[in-house]
Amino acid sequence: MILRRSVVDSLVGELLTDPWGTIQTVLTTVWSWVRSWGFVALPALLVVVVGLWVQHRWWFRRCQDALHDRARVVTILAPPTVDPGGAQAVWSNLVGLLRPMLQRIMRGQPHLAWEFVFDHDGVQIRLWVPGTVPPGMVERAIEAAWPGAHTRSAPASSPLLTEPADGHHHLVTGGVLRLARSEALPIRSEFDTDPIRALLGAPVGLGVHEVACVQILARPVTGRRVKRARRAARHLDAGRSTRMVGRILDLITPGPTTRATNQAGLTKLDPQTSLEFNAQNRAIVAKQRGSQWETIIRYAVATTVPAEVSAAQVARRRQQLRGRAHAIASAFSGFTEHNHYRRHRLRAPLTSMAQRRLRRGDLLSIPELAAVAHLPTDEGLPGLARAGARAVPPPPKTPTEGELIRPVGISDTGHARPVGLQVSDARHHLHILGATGSGKSTILARMILADAEHDRGAVVIDPKGDLITDVLQRLPEHTAEKVVLFDADTRGPVPCLNPLEGPKEAAVDNLVSVFSRVFSSAWGPRTEDILRSACLSLRAASETPTLAKLPDLLTDPATRARHQEKLKDDPTLRGFWNWYEQLSDAARAQSIAPLLNKLRAFLLRSFVVKAIAAGPSTVDLSTVLDGGLCLVRIPKGSLGEDTTRLLGSLIVARVWQATTARAKLPQRQRRDAALYVDEAHNFLNLPYAMEDMLAEARGYRLAMTLAHQHLGQLPRDLKEGISTNARSKIFFNASPEDARELARHTAPRISEHDLAHLGAFHAATRLVVNGEETPPFTVTTQPLPPAIRGRAKTVRQAAARHTRPLASSADRAHDDEPDASGFDPRRAS
Repeated sequence: MILRRSVVDSLVGELLTDPWGTIQTVLTTVWSWVRSWGFVALPALLVVVVGLWVQHRWWFRRCQDALHDRARVVTILAPPTVDPGGAQAVWSNLVGLLRPMLQRIMRGQPHLAWEFVFDHDGVQIRLWVPGTVPPGMVERAIEAAWPGAHTRSAPASSPLLTEPADGHHHLVTGGVLRLARSEALPIRSEFDTDPIRALLGAPVGLGVHEVACVQILARPVTGRRVKRARRAARHLDAGRSTRMVGRILDLITPGPTTRATNQAGLTKLDPQTSLEFNAQNRAIVAKQRGSQWETIIRYAVATTVPAEVSAAQVARRRQQLRGRAHAIASAFSGFTEHNHYRRHRLRAPLTSMAQRRLRRGDLLSIPELAAVAHLPTDEGLPGLARAGARAVPPPPKTPTEGELIRPVGISDTGHARPVGLQVSDARHHLHILGATGSGKSTILARMILADAEHDRGAVVIDPKGDLITDVLQRLPEHTAEKVVLFDADTRGPVPCLNPLEGPKEAAVDNLVSVFSRVFSSAWGPRTEDILRSACLSLRAASETPTLAKLPDLLTDPATRARHQEKLKDDPTLRGFWNWYEQLSDAARAQSIAPLLNKLRAFLLRSFVVKAIAAGPSTVDLSTVLDGGLCLVRIPKGSLGEDTTRLLGSLIVARVWQATTARAKLPQRQRRDAALYVDEAHNFLNLPYAMEDMLAEARGYRLAMTLAHQHLGQLPRDLKEGISTNARSKIFFNASPEDARELARHTAPRISEHDLAHLGAFHAATRLVVNGEETPPFTVTTQPLPPAIRGRAKTVRQAAARHTRPLASSADRAHDDEPDASGFDPRRAS
């Protein structure tokens, strides 16, 4: 009885027995409370709500501003052929950006911005990355998903126009695309053709001052955000509204439902709509199966107009911008399926696009996001910035940096790291090929500077001049005293390197071979016989034989008579001169004319006479190979092509003489040295087969680096010798014909298409590592260090000491002994 009375006296009992009276009592009580405390409680509640809202806004802006600190924009250069599945791989990989729950609560979740930026030149595809994302993470994900793609990172900037110049102002229009239906329903993600083809074609024809941009802002989500989407999916499956306002309206004004309940209490679908619901349910389940991204799409079109433009012209330009903006928005209608995008107004488009803030967005699955934000798969798309060649990482155990490593470049994919060539592996020789301006001189200069820094001997032949000029401006200070400089543009003293010195037979053979190969089109056996016999006569009868004495020997009877007196013990040479004297003056002149016209053209240049015919040598190339640096700057513009080829070949021949002289030394005492020959096809005019020369040079520890522009410059035997015996290869941009042949060294990792589309300072490389050829890879060359002011002048002044004649053997032996102060001349030369 007591229990029944307590139930009747309770609020529920009163509501059941007298509902209207109970409601009136409650309303009266509430109103009296409001009248008594409302003027205090309501303002306090309002203050609390506004304070919480302001604090939330401050926290949101603070988190968003923190993302912009050290933010960067990654420009993506599409590969020649785009893998359609690469986009899903990228966005699946980037789900790893998701922070732990505590960090998301304290600092928010960073987002990315995929951008299509259009201007009059075409379209760029960029990815804005906040500063909180570690450098290289996004770049590696992109290059791994799309093999052959390149990425270029730069500090973040506005995707649209910057501040206008004086007297100009901006016209901007834009919008936001949001899902029109519940985010539980997917958009279309499977297409037979590229779905963004219409988007990329919409802004075609932009003017010089017009820019358009489409931003897809996306961040990975989990936790409550995914639960909310699944709750919306359940409401949608039950036929109820997915929004709170819709559910309230459904309670107030219930309408017809597409579902009914049978006598057993089971849900029964309307047969007319059962297929639609089944397809919709399957789509919802498929969308919620994988990871989710919260996204929003913004677009804007902007231009700059002068301030004096009339209002009518401004209105017309504004209408044109709106038309382009509508075309961009309409391009997303192709994603319509169970869901579709609806256009909304974007306030302050310039600011919104520059700030890249993401507050609330629509949920998309990875396939949906990949369909909206990906690299175009159309190979013939005009105006798209593409990567010229695929980037291939270096194999494991590739040398990086060190005293015994010559620098090659920086790996251009994955983790960027230095790449080098071991000095011991450089003995297998290096072949560098590339067009003018591709980066050959830069890589040669860095190798030469590394050799000079670590006291390795080197000889450099430069027929253009810029390479040695760059080296002189950057040489270490301690190397100045050991530099030998042959410069065709110098007006002062020049070192001398007499080609007739050294072992008699080798010196003469080298000289005759160089002349015969340089002038092969106008050279015969009689001319070779005269040159050989005259040079041997000079060696036998003259204390200081030089090429400058050769014309007098052939044309002056008195000079011949003096030399013949000293050749009585050589029957072969004496027989030659007897034959020569028996010739008539006309026959003699006809016989020596082919030789003298070439010799005089060579000796009429004062620099040539100083460098090779001024007397005894002032340079000991054996000392240079043991730690010195010989720079031969003989530009063709100063000397002429034939003279440059002849002079450079004579110096290469003398280097080879000094190299073969190392046979007297034990193997362990031969120091590593290098011969760098730019435009090498001009200077390898020696009497030896190239394959034999390269094979012997390795034993003498001379590393030869041969550089030139294209394969057509090489004779067949020289091309085959370099291809076989110069085992390390560095190929810069090559012609399609050369790429087809060079691809035999780099395929299949680097194809002939890649070789023909390498960018400037981008090279395909195949190195010898620990005596074995490794798979090819790509590198970018490092720029040279800044030039040192006054260094070239200092080096030239120090190099002048090598213009004086060498001391006698006894004096040199005395000079090689350290003095009392501990100074060792051998280390300074």
